[in-house]
Amino acid sequence: MSSGSIPQSDGPATMRLEGVGVTLGDNQILRGINLNISAGQTLVVIGESGCGKSVFLKLLIGLVKATEGRILFQDQDLKLLSENRLMKLRLKYGYLFQSGALFDSLSVEENVAFPMRQQGIHSETAIRQRVGESLEDVGLPPSLWTRMPSDLSGGQRKRVGLARALVMQPAIMLYDEPTTGLDPIMTGVINDLILKVARSRPVTSVVVTHELRTLATVADRVLMLRPLPRLEPWEPQVAFEGTPSELRQCGLPVVKSFLGGHGIAEITAGGDSSFPDLTHQAEHSHE
Repeated sequence: MSSGSIPQSDGPATMRLEGVGVTLGDNQILRGINLNISAGQTLVVIGESGCGKSVFLKLLIGLVKATEGRILFQDQDLKLLSENRLMKLRLKYGYLFQSGALFDSLSVEENVAFPMRQQGIHSETAIRQRVGESLEDVGLPPSLWTRMPSDLSGGQRKRVGLARALVMQPAIMLYDEPTTGLDPIMTGVINDLILKVARSRPVTSVVVTHELRTLATVADRVLMLRPLPRLEPWEPQVAFEGTPSELRQCGLPVVKSFLGGHGIAEITAGGDSSFPDLTHQAEHSHE
């Protein structure tokens, strides 16, 4: 890449999973996953702990290989790509880690600029402009840009992580439990930012979450997975796949049990700090 050359977004990506399964060691984590993720769509993935949600995210970016079936990014089979081509393809992804995963020794600005420098962009003017735009997009004022991560709150660190994920203008954004550890007010802020990104940028989004409010705020479609150790060989791992409206009307006992009796309509109005966390609901759900 030439000095100062900043890649522009190719538009939102499409992804398709065809009969995907993953076995790690002696443990099968995922099986029989068939799914279309449309361009510009926000897919929210829910399910009990141990159902493979984190592995699912790593599959989409090629960090975990499917042992069955195939995963296509814009009709490219990830399994058939060389490691060099896969590395280049990952530049089209943005990833917001659960912890933010900031570099403690770098300032806010330097953290956000890191992906640009890694890709050989040397124009300081171009870097400053793109970094400033990304930080403004996530609502961080310039007074915080020179601070170190240790001087930030949990919500501020999540925003920096989001700005860093967006700075290369990805075609697909992956969010791993984006509101974990945040209070209800900051949870609402992060949810609104995810929604803002989805509406204002040409990007496809996949969000793993335990929180119903996140689901209700950002989801276009919902995927619910079940832990394979609880299932018979003939039972599908996908308990539900559809729109939030269809989830609200779903009468399947496994879905109703997991949601703990809370309907999506109950939380779309927002503002109540007593919204349920699906982590706790999952601990008491039975199939």
